[in-house]
Amino acid sequence: MMGFDWNWQLDGWIVAAGILCAVASSLLGCFLLLRRMSLLGDAISHAVLPGLAAAFLISGSRSSIWMFVGAVIVGVLTALLSDFIHNRGQVDEGASMGVVFTTLFASGLLMIVVAADRVDLDPGCVLYGAIEQTPLDKWDVPWLNVAVPRVVVVLSIVTIINVLFVGLFFKELKISTFDAALATASGFSASLIHYALMTLVAITAVASFESVGNILVVAMLIVPPATAYLLTNRLGMMVILSCIIAAASAWAGHVMAIVIPSWFGFRSTTTAGMMSVAAGAAFLLAFLFAPQQGFLPRWARQQWLRWTILADDVLTLLYRIEESSRDTSSDKEPAHSGEIAKAFAVTLAPSKQTIDWVAETLLTNRFAVKLAIRYLTWRGRVEPADASDSVSDASQLPAASLPKLTRLGRREAKTIVRSHRLWEQYLVTKVDVAEERLHAKADRLEHFTDREMQDQLDEQTDSPSTDPHGRPIPHPDQGTQ
Repeated sequence: MMGFDWNWQLDGWIVAAGILCAVASSLLGCFLLLRRMSLLGDAISHAVLPGLAAAFLISGSRSSIWMFVGAVIVGVLTALLSDFIHNRGQVDEGASMGVVFTTLFASGLLMIVVAADRVDLDPGCVLYGAIEQTPLDKWDVPWLNVAVPRVVVVLSIVTIINVLFVGLFFKELKISTFDAALATASGFSASLIHYALMTLVAITAVASFESVGNILVVAMLIVPPATAYLLTNRLGMMVILSCIIAAASAWAGHVMAIVIPSWFGFRSTTTAGMMSVAAGAAFLLAFLFAPQQGFLPRWARQQWLRWTILADDVLTLLYRIEESSRDTSSDKEPAHSGEIAKAFAVTLAPSKQTIDWVAETLLTNRFAVKLAIRYLTWRGRVEPADASDSVSDASQLPAASLPKLTRLGRREAKTIVRSHRLWEQYLVTKVDVAEERLHAKADRLEHFTDREMQDQLDEQTDSPSTDPHGRPIPHPDQGTQ
């Protein structure tokens, strides 16, 4: 399988332990992420050190039960102290966790120094755990008549407790996460839910600490929930997705830990570390390709929006040029005809006039304008300039040298121009915006104004026939011929 022989008695139990740790952690990590407490797992994982040392000094034994109890007590204490300092001392939440876990971690180091000859703590186990040794320490389960690794039994119990907690108190967790005041008003204690969550985080971190180490616990508390957060806006789906991503990362990480090093001539690498890498790879994929919040889809939508706005601006400029050419009595300032012509890659007779500021915007990217004209031509909004009209003397060129609006293109352009001028009128009469700022503000709004909004603007401005500059506001039912 995948380049190596899968052994269920070895690989199966290792992956089972990783999946149980990942799922148990990600269940609670979703709510830590939404409460902006993602680093609490990291704080607890570091702060349990004095609990481990104190349990040994008091009991004189390295029994897992004593170590577990001592670590859980200190883990819960870390959560309570961090929350107390944050709320009572008005200290930033991240800073309060940093103060507590560094202080407790340093205390644990001092306690270990005192009992250095009697306490055996391997730094490698603290970081990476010993998940590869999962199949070696087994408990006999009488009702199953089978020997199950101790770590799998412990993590199974923790996972079941977390599933029951999230399932039974999902509504309370949801409300208290987003609005603690509403939770209290609804008849249950948001603080009680908060401290229950913190306690379970401490128990989960400690239960996973020995087998998978600090790195994987922290990674599974943060990375799968963050990945799911990029993929959905629904809390229930976020919890489900985070569990699926966490389980898949645990399985993939073990496979990668065995397969990938062989490509470079090595036997294997740490499974817990590679599980964390797999979770990080899943997050990277979601960050890049998530449909709504992914970087690339968002970038593509932004580029498409810019492109459609540019196409709209080309349509409206052509409409305004037509409008200006019909207004033979206009005494407004002539446009720079030659510059406008260059924007359209054609030559415009100097006698033509237009006062629209959109031309200046289009001139900044003439290549894009050419592409926009081809796009509009393909969509049937404009007709290309007639090449047969080309002559050597620019002053004698007819208006046909410009692309022409089709009936459909003219109707769309008229709608956008109507929105623009209605917004200008509204901004002057209702918002009192200075005249020099009207164009920019109306230009931002015109592309997102539908017919209903136009009717509302028309009603609010008493159905004006002209905009603040005296230009006619097209009627929605006005012919487009």
